[in-house]
Amino acid sequence: MEVICLHDAAFYALIDKVVARIRDELQKEDDQWVSDDEAMRLLGIKSKTTLQKFRDEGRIRFSQPEKRIILYDRHSIDKFLNKHARDTF
Repeated sequence: MEVICLHDAAFYALIDKVVARIRDELQKEDDQWVSDDEAMRLLGIKSKTTLQKFRDEGRIRFSQPEKRIILYDRHSIDKFLNKHARDTF
């Protein structure tokens, strides 16, 4: 068994980094609106054209707060994936 010794400042700095990382991961999961890269990752696609097709056909919900910014609703992506899921035998 190894024993690792840290100074108080180093220990608390490490704890702060761990807490910040966990907080960031939890916040990512709770965000309702995701970027196009995140939407493509969730859908398992690599083409922005396919993402635009899904958007144009009304398959997934989106918001366009500015001309060049398009955000996608994580819940509608989950709903889309669940709708197309197949049960196992």
